[in-house]
Amino acid sequence: MMDLDPRLYENVSVSDNDVRDIVLSYLMHNCFKETAETFLSSTGLKLPIDYTVDVDKRKAILNFVLEGNAVKAIELTEELAPNLLENDMDLNFDLLSLHFIELVRSRKCTEALEFGQKKLTPFGKVSKYVEKLEDFMALLAYEEPEKSPMFHLLSPEYRQNVADSLNRAILAHANLPAYSSLERVIQQSTVVRQYLQQEVGKDSYAPFSLKAFLSK
Repeated sequence: MMDLDPRLYENVSVSDNDVRDIVLSYLMHNCFKETAETFLSSTGLKLPIDYTVDVDKRKAILNFVLEGNAVKAIELTEELAPNLLENDMDLNFDLLSLHFIELVRSRKCTEALEFGQKKLTPFGKVSKYVEKLEDFMALLAYEEPEKSPMFHLLSPEYRQNVADSLNRAILAHANLPAYSSLERVIQQSTVVRQYLQQEVGKDSYAPFSLKAFLSK
């Protein structure tokens, strides 16, 4: 069994190339193509062919989501990843809901109601969507939906969450990792720390916190 004391592994070295690969993975995963190219030129690394697959189209799709243009994002997604939205009900719901939210934000309430009845109501047949649908429709009851209890649905963070989910789904559809190497390292660190807590004792190792780690 592996020794649980992490101090025994403090001197284990990580190669510069491994660190660079992790950084490159993060940049390409999030469509920072220009930054990645600059990074490559300064390190002498070569870009793996898989990383170049439709990164420009993927970036355009994600930008449309972040701008709230779900209709264009859906259109480009169907071109880049046929059948993805048809087979991923959650993702399809999130994108359609984003369009509904933007109609409400623009005070196009009649259009939002019609769209909701046509495109979102069918999701009400599935129990896990009922509460979300109620929150979306409730936005129509407020003259200033930004000040409603559902204000978070109109936040940039909500768009970002939808964009992240869509990005992962597109990558998985192309048989590429849904998460960057950096994200997987953090996920693994979190699991290991939780395991240490269970095996050694709750007071021995605090839960892993990226924010706390970076502030050291």
